Amino acid sequence: MSTPHSAIVGFGMEIPARRITVEEIAAHWGRNPKEITAGLGVREKAVASAEEDSFTLAFEAAQQAIRIAGIQSSEISAVYVGSESHPYAVKPTSGMLAAALDLHPFSFCADLEFACKAGTAGMQIVDALIRSGQITYGLAIGTDKAQSKPGDALEYTAAAGAAAFVMGPESAPNALARIEATLSFTTDTPDFWRSAHAPYPAHAGRFTGEPGYFLHVREALKGILETAKVKLAEIDHVILHMPNAKFPSRIAKEFKITKEQMQAGFIVPTIGNTYSACSPLGLAHVLQAARKGQRILLVSYGSGAGADAFLFTMLRDGVKLPFDAREIRYVSYGEYRRNYEEIPAH
Repeated sequence: MSTPHSAIVGFGMEIPARRITVEEIAAHWGRNPKEITAGLGVREKAVASAEEDSFTLAFEAAQQAIRIAGIQSSEISAVYVGSESHPYAVKPTSGMLAAALDLHPFSFCADLEFACKAGTAGMQIVDALIRSGQITYGLAIGTDKAQSKPGDALEYTAAAGAAAFVMGPESAPNALARIEATLSFTTDTPDFWRSAHAPYPAHAGRFTGEPGYFLHVREALKGILETAKVKLAEIDHVILHMPNAKFPSRIAKEFKITKEQMQAGFIVPTIGNTYSACSPLGLAHVLQAARKGQRILLVSYGSGAGADAFLFTMLRDGVKLPFDAREIRYVSYGEYRRNYEEIPAH
């Protein structure tokens, strides 16, 4: 007897309404914005206010996911939260969310860290708990208020946002997308790191591309296709981790992934790299546009380094999330920095 599949039954996202443009950051440092935009393919990024952190972003996304799932929050008995910017070094974001969302008190809860793939790692854990029969519904969240050293290349892309997924059995009434397969490819590659007391992460510059991002995304992509016995031409939507616009575009060109396959989830040019929420937010966009029977391929990446790959099949047409009526507001460099100065080093 085959093991039953799990499925996404609800999803939500939270992207701050504030933005800062590449031009604004470049002007502060006396840089040429056209060169930076050409190099990164990012025009602006989402920035959180001083009152927003990875917990508040996750809470908003999770509330939306529970509404879309059409279940009571007390039916959820697991929550895994991936982030590089948990509000506390010692005090679980997952426990705070379990209480704030009124989840069942007998719940599996844990905070995860694996650079930008911690959110998808949570999805893998919830998937396994559902398929093992230990839980019926679980919540996986990727959320970050990403840090970057002032003047560093990361400052142009490090953004804020959250994506949340309620997962349950494929037989659930509101099951939206079945998880057909998932796998991970992991090595010890020091391309990006932050020591215990450092306020900002450090990186190895060009070394973050190869053998960091490109090796891991390439191998995970090939691995999931081989495991699932599927060809890329049979995939309708592809989401790759988006540290910038150039890296996923290079992988797409290498594997002959079309613009049509990438289009729905390619969100980095206007919101930046939301770290643990990056590829999950791409998936949230695709889940609104995909049609019943379509296949979705997702490959996340976390520096340090590893990649998670998923293959989904849509069980029904995508669900449009409620329209966010908040007006986009562009901030100055000074306001942007003030909103990020209080992030604790942990």
